[in-house]
Amino acid sequence: MNTKANPNRTPLRVAVAQMQARPGDVAHNVAVSASLVRAAGEQGVRVLQFPELSLTGYEPGWLKASLPAQAVDPYGRELDVLRDACRTWQVTAIAGAPTAFGQRAAISALVIDDQGRTAAVCHKQHLEVQERDVFVPGTESCTVSVDGWQLAVGICYDASFPEHARAAALAGADAYLCGGGFVHGDSDYRRSVYFPARALENTFYVLFANFLGQQGSWNFSGGSAIYGPNGRPLAEAGNQETGIAIADLDDEVLAVTRKQLTMLQDVGEPSTAHLSVSGQGGYVPRSTACVV
Repeated sequence: MNTKANPNRTPLRVAVAQMQARPGDVAHNVAVSASLVRAAGEQGVRVLQFPELSLTGYEPGWLKASLPAQAVDPYGRELDVLRDACRTWQVTAIAGAPTAFGQRAAISALVIDDQGRTAAVCHKQHLEVQERDVFVPGTESCTVSVDGWQLAVGICYDASFPEHARAAALAGADAYLCGGGFVHGDSDYRRSVYFPARALENTFYVLFANFLGQQGSWNFSGGSAIYGPNGRPLAEAGNQETGIAIADLDDEVLAVTRKQLTMLQDVGEPSTAHLSVSGQGGYVPRSTACVV
């Protein structure tokens, strides 16, 4: 937990990608993702967060009928266009995909670093009821290091559990990155509450990326945004257009906020309940990817 500015690191430019996806069309979704990486790289972005299952879309009918047979290989050639874009534009992309997990599949975040390598595969730890027929939960969490910044990875429903983000903050995270799949209606309202709340209560940055448009019966609501450590939005993508929203993570802002808002200092040490609850519990900072 950082309460003082680090003189050895500079602000980190980050972005969230808001996109429409074609269910099951990995080639199309990879091409769209690569174009967004380029748009981000042209503006100096170092880290780009995509929605949950961004490479296949989140259409329940397709997922149930197609998995695990059509799970995405995190190291496969079908991601080469995205790898090339990350390497060319020096962007670390966090893309969403279903991946093989034992005999079934997991909802995963693929960390593709600025050299075009798959640096980490992070699995969603909290599954909603409708997901449990298709997916199994992950049991380890993931922290990515980029330019000295510690970025904890969550996926959609993970953020519904305050202890997940809290334990990440107590473990030293400067930001919490989530791809999501929220739709119009009550789901969109919850989205508007969860992510600024996770930022404020943990005094760290939060990045949230969502889909737009129709996928099967789901009508996704956008609202992708980046929140500062006081919970206020720094950049928002709205709910109409595909594109990116950009903000800078600033060490001085983080330190000043944590001097003013002392929740992390006052809560004490993380309890074992925060750190190990069999795949449906808190943040377990054991699986770490270091990205330069």
